[in-house]
Amino acid sequence: MQLADAIRSFYAVLDRDDPQLARGLLAAGARVLQLRIKGDQRIGGGELARIGRWARTMCDEVGAALVINDRLDVALTVGADGVHLGQTDMPLASAREVAGDRLWIGISTHDVDQVRAAVAGGADYLGFGPVFATRTKKNPDPVQGLAGLRAAVIAAGTVPVVAIGGIPVDQASAIYATGAAAICAISAVNDAPDVGLAARAFAKDSKL
Repeated sequence: MQLADAIRSFYAVLDRDDPQLARGLLAAGARVLQLRIKGDQRIGGGELARIGRWARTMCDEVGAALVINDRLDVALTVGADGVHLGQTDMPLASAREVAGDRLWIGISTHDVDQVRAAVAGGADYLGFGPVFATRTKKNPDPVQGLAGLRAAVIAAGTVPVVAIGGIPVDQASAIYATGAAAICAISAVNDAPDVGLAARAFAKDSKL
């Protein structure tokens, strides 16, 4: 799969060991599934690889990409399409040296300076936020708002940007209007009574 085909519309995150949730996210049309288990559920590499293997199989069944959060070693082990790194994870240059062209490398960014640095370092795509106040992180970075997201998209140039952080569904159109390639909404989708309906509401072409 080409990067541009994956990083578009709704960007799904699997935040628990839950095949049913993964199937619901993929059935809703997510083109990429990021495995990201943190907080009280944080697990070791072996357990993460176990989840990654069945997630890889599910992604293959529907032609979606798999991205592993933080763990470059696990991403390579399970044959993921990409790895997503935060500002305090392995440096981008080191990750690229190990992964070469085998993996896309996404970088979480929280201001325009970080966007410029990630682009200059060769990131394949960026996460940017929080756009709005979020409850997903215990110590979130400063809220950037739509203006901050728009500035990030401009600074990123041709590198696709995934908007993340407290995004309500009624702001989805405004998010895409900034030029962001995709929206990532975790709790608003994963904790919804109908995961598929919630995910489709964040799609770029949603009529919901």
